[in-house]
Amino acid sequence: MVRDELLRLRARAETEAATLASDLESVFAASRDSNADDEHDPEGATIGFERAQLTALLAAARDRIAEVDDALARVGAGTYGVCERCAQPIAADRLTARPFARHCITCA
Repeated sequence: MVRDELLRLRARAETEAATLASDLESVFAASRDSNADDEHDPEGATIGFERAQLTALLAAARDRIAEVDDALARVGAGTYGVCERCAQPIAADRLTARPFARHCITCA
């Protein structure tokens, strides 16, 4: 059951990462094909800002994939739900809210 939920989270994060990567590539392509001055764009956010925002969101999605992969490894090793610092069980509510948590609330 935990493994299935982690796999669902991973699939969602992979879909999100793929979408963000595609969006980022579109922004790069648009900026290569344009001679627009994004420093003085009257429309608001600059192309540079959009790139930075998409890059940060993509990095977060990739980090989430890595965290879920680590949690899946802990499931396989039989250490899922055990705090990596104090070796006490991680509360069920914490694991419900953050299924890839490595630490109990006290140690976090």
